[in-house]
Amino acid sequence: MSIDFLTGLRAEARAYADLLRPAALDRDREPGRARDPVLPWRRFAGLPAEYNPDPLRVQGRTALLQSCVEQVVVYEELARADATAVLALPGPSMSGSVIGDLADETQRRRYWEVVAGEGAWTFFGMTEPTAGSEPAGMHTALHPDGDGFRLAGTKRYIGNGARARIGVVFARRHAGPLGVVAVLVGTDKPGFTAVPLPTTGLRGLELSELRLDDVPIDAGDLLGRGRSATRQGMWAATRTFHRYRPVVSCLALGVAQAAYDLVAAARPAVRSRLDDWRQRLAGTRALVLAAARSADHDPSDGTLASAAKLRATRLAEDLTTDAVRLLGPGACWEYPLLDKLVRDARGFEFMEGTGNIQRLTLARGHLQGRLSDVRAA
Repeated sequence: MSIDFLTGLRAEARAYADLLRPAALDRDREPGRARDPVLPWRRFAGLPAEYNPDPLRVQGRTALLQSCVEQVVVYEELARADATAVLALPGPSMSGSVIGDLADETQRRRYWEVVAGEGAWTFFGMTEPTAGSEPAGMHTALHPDGDGFRLAGTKRYIGNGARARIGVVFARRHAGPLGVVAVLVGTDKPGFTAVPLPTTGLRGLELSELRLDDVPIDAGDLLGRGRSATRQGMWAATRTFHRYRPVVSCLALGVAQAAYDLVAAARPAVRSRLDDWRQRLAGTRALVLAAARSADHDPSDGTLASAAKLRATRLAEDLTTDAVRLLGPGACWEYPLLDKLVRDARGFEFMEGTGNIQRLTLARGHLQGRLSDVRAA
């Protein structure tokens, strides 16, 4: 993918970002307003060509945003206006990655007809109240029941869960990490309920709790049927995390850039600080792009994705905190957008693994020879 094309893609996204900024604070005050997307969502959701009659076009080429490289370029620009609006877009999000890896043709058609046909939100049901995303502690279980199964458990901190129509739930069929499977679940199933959780940052994402009370599951809803145990649930989940950590990184980068923009306009005299920030933004942007290229090439290697997520999350927290100091007492009242940026920046730490998880992945990548320069972290 050429630099000229990516430059054109970034410019196109920046024009759409202008539509998001005016209502950013309204979406923060009233998260339900994110249900009414301002953007032509099909151009930004990453739909397959056969389900997308209105794709983004740049320099005469179609950009479906199914590659990680395209996503990080576009979503950073949109997040510079409002990261929440990006996360609250209808579309496949993380569950689409699992569908791509595990679904058969019937499952794929069912999923995409709901998502693309109705403009539906989806969910990725991994995290649990007491175990987070650690498979060893997963309590949600899939029990045999006649010709099908019953799904029971609780998932928490699930983005867009309360407004989703369909999604993927990870559940345990047997002991051990290879006993985790992925299940395609419609939210109209009996026993399925979802409630929004109160949050401080990234409020439009509508983090939710999913309650699964013996939800009936057909055998045809199991994703990855017929595959070996090593190519089912956790295999697909890990590849999804590796693909989406660069995306989370670019969203954090967009928030950091927004803090820079705000201070550059309000305090242009702090040149040395702004020069330092500009260099850190440029370095992190290069790392995020490298991580996205790596994820597109080999989603089984998450080393650079972890480095990018760690670096971008730290940058967003540093710049928003410094912005408050530079703008002085009462800055968050004088600049309501800065107050939102400070809260949003802290939300990225908990998305797709905390900093300690990323450090473990980096250490493993270094020991396995995948990362020669430990300064990336």
